[in-house]
Amino acid sequence: METPTPQDVSFFEKARNWISNSITLRLFTIGILILIMLIPVSMIEDLIRERQYRQSDAQNEISSTWGHPQTITGPVLSVPYTIYNKVYEKEGSDKFKLVPATQYVHFLPENLKMDGNIQPEVRYRGIFEAIVYESDVEISGNFFFPDVSNWEQKDFFRWDEAFVSVGISDLRSIQEDVKIMWENQQQSFEPGIPSYDVMASGIHVKVNIAPFIAENKKDYPFKMNFKFNGSNYIKFTPIGKTTDVFLNSPWPTPSFDGAFLPDKREVSKKGFTAHWNILNLNRSYPQYFIGSTSGIGESAFGVSLMLPVDQYQKSMRAAKYAVLFITLTFMVFFFIQIINKVRIHPIQYILVGFALCIFYTLLISLSEHMHFGVAYLIAAISIVLLTSFYAQGTFKNTKLSFMLAGIMGILYGFIFSIIQLEDYALLVGSIGLFIALAVLMFITRNIQWYSNK
Repeated sequence: METPTPQDVSFFEKARNWISNSITLRLFTIGILILIMLIPVSMIEDLIRERQYRQSDAQNEISSTWGHPQTITGPVLSVPYTIYNKVYEKEGSDKFKLVPATQYVHFLPENLKMDGNIQPEVRYRGIFEAIVYESDVEISGNFFFPDVSNWEQKDFFRWDEAFVSVGISDLRSIQEDVKIMWENQQQSFEPGIPSYDVMASGIHVKVNIAPFIAENKKDYPFKMNFKFNGSNYIKFTPIGKTTDVFLNSPWPTPSFDGAFLPDKREVSKKGFTAHWNILNLNRSYPQYFIGSTSGIGESAFGVSLMLPVDQYQKSMRAAKYAVLFITLTFMVFFFIQIINKVRIHPIQYILVGFALCIFYTLLISLSEHMHFGVAYLIAAISIVLLTSFYAQGTFKNTKLSFMLAGIMGILYGFIFSIIQLEDYALLVGSIGLFIALAVLMFITRNIQWYSNK
């Protein structure tokens, strides 16, 4: 066999020394390891989404038995009238017959006032929770008829078949018989609606206004009260020429949404009150119309009852910073390695990276059973202790291990502060990264990067 020449030995020794001591190669290796860590980070984000889907399924199951989110539309006064359509006997023929059909003219309230009380409750399906509520709403106002004497259809109006309808998303959740005070008489609503021009589902009551039309009566006051269950949110449509809505609830974390925000609101730990005053000038549909019209559903407004802490949303925000956290931790190990002349194998970097990823699975599982802040603290302390004990065995230096634990604790605290600060997260994050970069530049100012040692 041929023996290596002195030149070959010298080359292999140089290559081995370069591989062992090259700072550039170490940085390149760490970059590859960080890219590898993207795989478990992606799996963690998928896990969070899967838990969110399960929570959503549990909430839908609770809503399906208690009551779905509710949108209240109405009341609307509708009057049927007869039209006659030409139906030709055959194509091209001049002979036809008139076939009667029914259409509806809909009148919206002149003034509409709603006064509602929402009593929330948290229901559980397994470990998942959902917000449900009982609502008691009093609705009052009046209809004001326009002058219909010049309408072509006036002779075909069936005033004796007029009805008042109220739209509600989930009829199964109505708790009591709904009655309306109409012309000093109390009448009960019936299920369903004769016309779907304005609303998709609801209840109605027949009101014979033929005698009042004969008297040229213009103003029709009404008042009603009904109780119903719902979940997540409650909304109203501003169909009055003037719509006035007042809501109160002991729920401390509301979210006002929809087409209109309240003009007055008070939110505290004891609950909230909110008031809306909306004019017909603020919406796109008229006070009376024939057939259907657009824009009624889009004008809905109301309030959502939000959970005080959405642990999955916060866990997802934390996971978004996983690559940053892994990178900073690896850089700490790297600079300990080159400054203190400690040898760290790539496998050891990978094990530390996996430990950092396990933090998020601990956070997700713990936050399902306790407050998010407590879960974050327990998960962070666990990973800091695990990593620092492992570093002690690697560095053989207690001081360096304590320093690593302190740096990781600061990083976890930094990430937690960013998660908590929604509006100022970018500002705090930018300042934190600037400080980290400044410290890094200061510490490494004397390193000879072109040296192999």
